[in-house]
Amino acid sequence: MRSYPFSAIVGSDDLALALVLAAVSPEIGGVLVRGEKGTAKTTMVRGLAAVLPPLQVVDGCRFSCDPLTPDPQCPDGPHRNPAGSPRPARLVELPVGATEDRVIGSLDLEQALGSGRVAYQPGLLAAAHRGILYVDEVNLLHDHLVDLLLDAVAMGRSTVEREGVSVAHASRVVLIGTMNPEEGELRPQLLDRFGLAVEVSAPREVSVRAEIIRRRLAYERDPDRFAAEYDRCEEDLGHRILSARSLLPSVKLDGPQLVKIARVCAGFEVDGMRADIVTARAARAHAAWHARVRVEKADLRAAARLALPHRRRRNPFDTPGLDEELLNRLLEEDDEDPDPEAGPSTSSGHDSRAEPGEEHDSPAEAGEDHLSTGSGHDPTNSGHDSPAEAGENHLSTGSEHDSTSSGHDRTKSGHDSTGSGRDSDPSASTGAGSGVVARAGGTYRTRRLVAPGIGTGEAGRRSRALTSSGRRIGATPRLAPGSLHLPATIRAAAPHQANRGRAAGILRFAGPDLRRAETEGRESNLVLMAVDASGSMAARRRMEAVKSAALSLLLDAYQRRDKVGLITFRGGSATLALHPTSSVEAAARRLDALPAGGRTPLAEGLLCAADTLRREQIKDPRRRPLLVVVTDGRATAGPDAVARSRLAADLVRRMGAASVVVDCETGRYTLGLAAVLCAHLAGQYVRVEEVAADTILSAVARGRAAS
Repeated sequence: MRSYPFSAIVGSDDLALALVLAAVSPEIGGVLVRGEKGTAKTTMVRGLAAVLPPLQVVDGCRFSCDPLTPDPQCPDGPHRNPAGSPRPARLVELPVGATEDRVIGSLDLEQALGSGRVAYQPGLLAAAHRGILYVDEVNLLHDHLVDLLLDAVAMGRSTVEREGVSVAHASRVVLIGTMNPEEGELRPQLLDRFGLAVEVSAPREVSVRAEIIRRRLAYERDPDRFAAEYDRCEEDLGHRILSARSLLPSVKLDGPQLVKIARVCAGFEVDGMRADIVTARAARAHAAWHARVRVEKADLRAAARLALPHRRRRNPFDTPGLDEELLNRLLEEDDEDPDPEAGPSTSSGHDSRAEPGEEHDSPAEAGEDHLSTGSGHDPTNSGHDSPAEAGENHLSTGSEHDSTSSGHDRTKSGHDSTGSGRDSDPSASTGAGSGVVARAGGTYRTRRLVAPGIGTGEAGRRSRALTSSGRRIGATPRLAPGSLHLPATIRAAAPHQANRGRAAGILRFAGPDLRRAETEGRESNLVLMAVDASGSMAARRRMEAVKSAALSLLLDAYQRRDKVGLITFRGGSATLALHPTSSVEAAARRLDALPAGGRTPLAEGLLCAADTLRREQIKDPRRRPLLVVVTDGRATAGPDAVARSRLAADLVRRMGAASVVVDCETGRYTLGLAAVLCAHLAGQYVRVEEVAADTILSAVARGRAAS
């Protein structure tokens, strides 16, 4: 069955442009696609692979060397007068659970143990050379693997130095990563390493959504017939990519254009120089795509819209986006013809006073076929000419308004409690009511809180654990997957050589000899926050400090790659406001809009936490939990509220969950109820004003020992 055609995908103009530019110039550094589920991210990547021009490769070369310019350092070389054969460009998909050995390659154990010869077994980076390396859910991939991939893409070579292997090979790939932000974000340092980034979402126009449904149903009825209708579009697109690649070395980027790039990047206050370099590369690729040999303002605008938005984020709570008006002002500064009465520039064919939404075709663009992503008819369902015959195909040049620029700013979402017009203590309310929404203060760096003991969870940055990477602490019999500990394996086999008919120079191994390297690193945890949002928390502006502390702890969880969940309790019940997820951005939105008021159902909050921890233990038994209860310790809702809250705390303690109690009680006279709650939980006690102080114990284990 043929794959869904790239040119038949509707409503993803920015993504189509970014993928094409990366295919024209892999030096751009890859494309990160951020978007909600069901937006054809994977379908579009697979469609791009199908339209890439075929390659000529050296016969028998495992590294796909070009016969015309073979790699002089190819591990399978040297290639002298090599013969070549054509093959399609590869799409190599990297699974989330891939190990470092699978990505970069490693020692060929079959040859090493059988013949005693040190040989290199290529990995996925070698297989993807001159093709596409696709990582779905790249935000769930281990950070060190993402670093490794991006380094190889940036340098164009992959270097392997491990287990007696020293190999370097070409790795010129188009790296494409997709992710759903609801499942967690990439660190800003990793975001910066992706050349281009695109935010995709389902179109809201009814006509476009209807066209998507119609085309998809037509494809499912007869995939081969549907794809055949787009054959001419796909062929033209492949030829155009090939032509752009050939033209790219001739595209000139003049000094004034370099100044504009530097001005734009400085104006948007992006860190480092990578943004400037990527924007320059993308602008040249955009010009080559439009058959121009000189970079123009339209090329700079399109490149900046794809290269800058994800580099403007300072923390995970910032909304990615680009101010289109600021971009236009920066591009218009110091133009050669600033006179408003003057006509358009004769060198570019564009009006320097154009509005952001306007688009002007240069002579090179006039009359050319474009790739449709939104307005074409289904050729299998109408009497119209096919898209290839009608010439209706169009690929966006990036001048439309960036939808991400209108994203909601988290810091503006809350309402100031001082504007509510209420001077009385909100704790007087007996029900949940509408509550008072207090705006959070600034975030700050917190001390690391860890789960006790040594776990075996997913790699992260919080608690000690036995992980697949880290400090090697020993070796165990290889009964489970893991990297081979070669010295320990040799030591285990050595005493048995006499009984195995030892021959000169040959070491014979058996299955029981194999040893697995045991390494200790850090794991990520489930950080479940239970936040008291009752009326007593709203008194004396406590909620501002509470939200600030909670957001700081969320930011710390993001940096340590934890899953987070959020429980709020007020009035007469508790609510699981956010199911455990890797998206701290979603947790921050819930917390920022959290109102305060009503009585304090502390027992219900703890029982909700116990139920959530129990379910998460079944779904993910390796991930250890850390419960953070943010409260003043009062319990006022329901019969025997105090006694029930302490019974609920005892239940959480018996489950074995590590806990931290953040005491939010303020004032000269305090009741000390949070400390009593902490004793029942056998957890770590911290006052809210000490969350960022050096007096916090860095380990929950110490709190356990003290109790």
